[in-house]
Amino acid sequence: MCLAVPAKIVALRDKDHAEIDYGDGVRRSVNISLVDAGVGDFVLVHAGFAIQVLEEREAKETLRLFELMSQGVG
Repeated sequence: MCLAVPAKIVALRDKDHAEIDYGDGVRRSVNISLVDAGVGDFVLVHAGFAIQVLEEREAKETLRLFELMSQGVG
């Protein structure tokens, strides 16, 4: 099974790379060459690549649901 997780772009590293925050302070560097996104945008990240730009509302709701699942709340 594949899983893509929403994250917010917090800094641009270069033309193709950005630092993202998954919402809980966990930051990673990802490749953004597949999307047109910048600082402040929410993106869907899979295997180190931003694959889609998301609306903030949608990203936050998905993160909330992931948190509930991790707590065993259904």
